[in-house]
Amino acid sequence: MNNITCKYGGTSVADAACLRRVQAIIDDDPNRRFIVVSAPGKRTPEDRKVTDLLYAWHGLTQQGLDAAEPRAIIAERFEELATDLGVPFNVYAELEEIAQTGADHPEPDFMASRGEHLMARLVAALLNATYVEPADCIRFDDEGVLDEATYELLAERLGSDGRFVIPGFYGAMDDGSIKTFSRGGSDVTGAVVARASGSSLYENWTDVSGFLMADPRIVDNPKPIREITYTELRELSYMGAQVLHDEAIFPVRAEGIPIHIRNTNSPGDPGTHILADRTPDQAVCGIAGRRGFTMVTIEKALMNKERGFGRKILSVIEELGVSFEHMPTGIDTISLIIKDEELGKHSAAVRKNIERRCDPDSIIVSRDLAIIATVGQGMSGHVGLAAELFNALAGADVNIRVIDQGSSENNIIIGVNSDDLERAVCAIYDALVDFK
Repeated sequence: MNNITCKYGGTSVADAACLRRVQAIIDDDPNRRFIVVSAPGKRTPEDRKVTDLLYAWHGLTQQGLDAAEPRAIIAERFEELATDLGVPFNVYAELEEIAQTGADHPEPDFMASRGEHLMARLVAALLNATYVEPADCIRFDDEGVLDEATYELLAERLGSDGRFVIPGFYGAMDDGSIKTFSRGGSDVTGAVVARASGSSLYENWTDVSGFLMADPRIVDNPKPIREITYTELRELSYMGAQVLHDEAIFPVRAEGIPIHIRNTNSPGDPGTHILADRTPDQAVCGIAGRRGFTMVTIEKALMNKERGFGRKILSVIEELGVSFEHMPTGIDTISLIIKDEELGKHSAAVRKNIERRCDPDSIIVSRDLAIIATVGQGMSGHVGLAAELFNALAGADVNIRVIDQGSSENNIIIGVNSDDLERAVCAIYDALVDFK
């Protein structure tokens, strides 16, 4: 049987009408047996996310304050869902158990995970499916990294007939304490379930019909992406194309399981297929960018002759717990591009320690940098593509502050002033959207 794992995001389970659509989609194909759900999302722009309310509940409790207000809003939300769907669900008993157990958890992960837990309980009742508790079979090691034992444990739980509903977003450490993925981590849970269950397909249902070639808030009516590889998606997701959590590809990529991004509100739309490989019909797959980077440039004459120079620079940021994103180099220069949130309070220490260990001629710290990735599996075989890109930026009066291209030649990374991000993305898109 070609089993399918389906993950439904917060907007797909926001209210009873959404959940009826979810039920209809699942009932339409008996192969849709493994269902992963997020906590309910916003119904209106003014609405409050259940996960945010749970964080508020935790914070108030930890300060010894009354958490009655967020608890009451959550109770009302789930009671309304259960009533509208005609599903027996005692949300008050569930919340009382959460309150009692949550008092023993100083970390926020337990409370933050309860939105997914409650939604999965409700959806399991709606579908007459088996509820699977992630704390029993999704494990993290001592460093908070997903433990490979997870796949065997989950496979055991999912090995019988019927449908299964699994809350997204969390699992447990070896001591039983709840551990969450980063926000949006239900996408990762879906990928883990797809791999553990031996699914032939991972459907990720959301409120958009797949990926677009550029951010529609920047580019007017960008073209849809119908097919994209895991590698291309990784580049675009990291740079800001946030339809799918950027870590969700790793569990399925290992087994070559395709992902299909689909729209719960328009299930007939073709969506985006994410594949191990594809035959591109044009050079560029997508363009994405984000602000919030700093570039630290170290200059030293005859740097290339000094053995271990690069290692000493990298050891400085490693010891400070700082990771870097890109490292463009020249014969006498090395630049480290670092997220502002990573660099944070360590900026002065990075400079001081590099000066002490490496004795450079100069260190230049350039802030307010935006990074833009132009991505495409077919880019390497197209003569003149880079020239088109750089001419387009020149025509838009955008100054390029840094250029970096990976050895795979599947992307070109440029850095520009933060204020130039939108203008640069539009220029690149217009120049390369139909480049053959």
